[in-house]
Amino acid sequence: MTHPSNTPTAAIRRRALVIGGGLAGTLAAAALREAVDEVLIVENDELPAAPGPRKGLPQASHAHMFWSSGVHAAEALLPGVTERWMAAGANRIPIPTGMVGFTAEGWLRRWSAETAFLIACSRDVLDHVVRELVLADPRVTVLQRTRVEGLTGTAARITGVRTRGADGRAAALEADFVVDASGRGSRAPRHLAELGVRPAPERSLDLGLTYASRVFRAPEGTAGFPMVVVQSDPRTARPGQSASILPIEDGRWIVTAAGTRGGEPTAVNEDFEPFARGLRHPVIGEIISGLEPLTDVTVNRSTRNTRRYFENVRNWPERFVVLGDALAAFNPIYGHAMSVAAQAALALRDLASAHGVDAPRLSRRVQKAMARPVAAAWDLALGHDVFYPGAQGSEQSTPTRKDKVLSGYTYRLLNTCCGSFTMTKDFFDVTSLQAPLTTLVKPRVLLGALRGPLRPPLSAPPLTDRELTLVRTAGPN
Repeated sequence: MTHPSNTPTAAIRRRALVIGGGLAGTLAAAALREAVDEVLIVENDELPAAPGPRKGLPQASHAHMFWSSGVHAAEALLPGVTERWMAAGANRIPIPTGMVGFTAEGWLRRWSAETAFLIACSRDVLDHVVRELVLADPRVTVLQRTRVEGLTGTAARITGVRTRGADGRAAALEADFVVDASGRGSRAPRHLAELGVRPAPERSLDLGLTYASRVFRAPEGTAGFPMVVVQSDPRTARPGQSASILPIEDGRWIVTAAGTRGGEPTAVNEDFEPFARGLRHPVIGEIISGLEPLTDVTVNRSTRNTRRYFENVRNWPERFVVLGDALAAFNPIYGHAMSVAAQAALALRDLASAHGVDAPRLSRRVQKAMARPVAAAWDLALGHDVFYPGAQGSEQSTPTRKDKVLSGYTYRLLNTCCGSFTMTKDFFDVTSLQAPLTTLVKPRVLLGALRGPLRPPLSAPPLTDRELTLVRTAGPN
């Protein structure tokens, strides 16, 4: 990793600057490298040289699901990245074949055909592989331990950023294009207001959701073990409590429990297994009983749904876009944030490459294109979260009649999915963000929901005999 000079050389004709060196930022850098001569990533943290934690990513210790829609986008930006993830120990989990899922309507069947997939590994490995690939390109450099304190330019056009290094020195960095990918803590609204840009509409919904995660050593012989998920049911008028087991690299499982306001898991190690046993089904608590924990419980509470409608700002400044959690941060339980960021970065690449970073109104076009994957994930999250008790925020926190009608239809779809492969495919095409939400109101889907499930409900988790034997005989290694 190199630290470039603050002054571009005469050989550099165009420079793009990306605020934030996380997954969204590095994918944005990959997106812009064909449209400019240099991409400079400005990162507040010191980035680890090997897969490892960093201060600015506290959620890294929890389960992360990278849906196939995002993986395909990342692969388009960085050919070969999927192979590199797998070489680093990631698991490719086919959905629904590789998932044991207890939904609000019952157990999903593990149909033999794949409808979507997940890349499952630790966030440390996921980010490191992307960062290595991006920084291997000599056009991309990173300036670490440097905080962006403001934007330069005018309300009409952004020309760079104001920074302060770890030594306290202030500097101005010029750029022909600037991307804010600085995450949930983004100061983009404040920086834009300082230049006189009209505020963007903003919406939020906070469930008071708390995550608690712990890593366990997987039992011997469990390579290829499915992801296990027990979901909550908002219709019970009780706090939403859920948990998941996600196989990651190096023979480990990351187990994440979650609870909304009034039903939060604690950071106490001894409380972890009882919480999992107390869910709507105790299967996760039963599976981890006797396993060797490799970490203590880690808790995260930064889970508010927040969306900034920058695409609706009239006279949006030229040469500036916002993506990732800085644009829209979602309830992490749905695993959509990384996929949305990857799809947004791909939209940035396509438009910047086609028109050039200096094209008039490019930023506005890019911001509008990014709003499409954001809107899909937002509608999926809010349509579910608004039903939990204690939801707070700028969003309507009491379900409307429309919410109730749509929710009723969604549960009918989910009930049908438990006994119909065709409906399962349609459902996961949408929830994995591979297809638009309108897919679920196509005539054949409506008829399928009306007809209902073609097979009777399962009465127990769909674990194979081999899987059951493995978890029943598992003990401390």
